[in-house]
Amino acid sequence: MRIAIAADHNGVALKAGLVAMLRGSGHDVTDLGAHGAQEVDYPPLCAELCHHVVDGRTERGIVVGGSGLGETVACNKIRGVRAGLCPDLFHARISRGNNDANVLVLGAKVLAPDLAREIVTAWLETPFKGGVHQRRIDQIAALERGESLQ
Repeated sequence: MRIAIAADHNGVALKAGLVAMLRGSGHDVTDLGAHGAQEVDYPPLCAELCHHVVDGRTERGIVVGGSGLGETVACNKIRGVRAGLCPDLFHARISRGNNDANVLVLGAKVLAPDLAREIVTAWLETPFKGGVHQRRIDQIAALERGESLQ
């Protein structure tokens, strides 16, 4: 799978471990930064990663921040992105199975590296269920286009 990954300064170390894991599993990984401890703003990183996903350059994206909350908000401002903040395996599976999330957001300050790796694996392996969930995804897309659901 083609995966873009990005992190702010809080998530650089966790991102490095995830990149190694993903490449070791045979994924084609595009590392969009950051690469050092210097403070960086996450909205530009999120925007670049999300455009990789919606433009089809990658199939999925992973963003690592401190808590992941701001990154989730920023990612979901990009039309076509369904970003899920996943602090555990349950949320990882629901974000993919029910919400067809195409961007995973992780909080480096709240996740141990082992759990983060498990979450990424579960998120990548969980298929979208379709059915009633597709109807809801279509409604979300209508909201993005400014359409009324009434």
